[in-house]
Amino acid sequence: PYTEGPKLVAAMEQHVKEYDVDIMNLQRADKLIPAAQKGGLHEVRLANGAALKARTVVLSTGARWRQMGVPGEEEYRNKGVAYCPHCDGPLFKGKRVAVIGGGNSGVEAAIDLAGIVGHVTLIEFGDQMRADEVLQKKLRSLKNVEIITSGQTTEITGEGGKVNGLNYTDRNSGESHHVALEGVFVQIGLVPNTEWLKGSIELSQYGEIIVNDRNETSIPGVFAAGDATTVPYKQIVISMGEGSKAALSAFDYLIRNSAE
Repeated sequence: PYTEGPKLVAAMEQHVKEYDVDIMNLQRADKLIPAAQKGGLHEVRLANGAALKARTVVLSTGARWRQMGVPGEEEYRNKGVAYCPHCDGPLFKGKRVAVIGGGNSGVEAAIDLAGIVGHVTLIEFGDQMRADEVLQKKLRSLKNVEIITSGQTTEITGEGGKVNGLNYTDRNSGESHHVALEGVFVQIGLVPNTEWLKGSIELSQYGEIIVNDRNETSIPGVFAAGDATTVPYKQIVISMGEGSKAALSAFDYLIRNSAE
């Protein structure tokens, strides 16, 4: 049946409460201290000074969309500014939208949106798109797509509480331009919430927690799941499945490494 993200999370939390699980809301993990030996206790320190110790830890801190930081972006968030083309694309059926970013995610988003919306304007900061050539070729073949390179978005404009366009500067000529549209999809990457893990666990060049197919990290007994990891395709249903895998791997670790 149809549901929405917040409702799904609330239902899952209610389900968890039916078990003997302590839920600590409004707490932020600040540091991970690995066990001194395999099978020992790992320590997670919280920002409030408290410390949690356990033989296994599952990290699922998620990721946040990288923002442009321009005027209007936050003001019109969910009022025309979006970050998930798969989630929000259908809301812009037949309308004019822009995609910010010419990497793989941006070009893939533009291709997907072109089949739904009336027109797509893709704006890339660099002098050329960075996506795989096969994706660029597909994008260029679409008749309702315009590609702008060397474009720096400077402002998202709106009227009546919703987006009505954006301003960008041509980085070669210095000229400013306005594009009239009704939606802006920001596709300049995700930022994993792993800053607190630097120096304690192996991370990718993008700050993602490196995991194998069993959700194991570089630290025995520490597992990870979801958007904070190197697993591709950042989608709710995938993260839920990865969470189940991580929990099963943690259970398997416990029974194979019983405390002495």
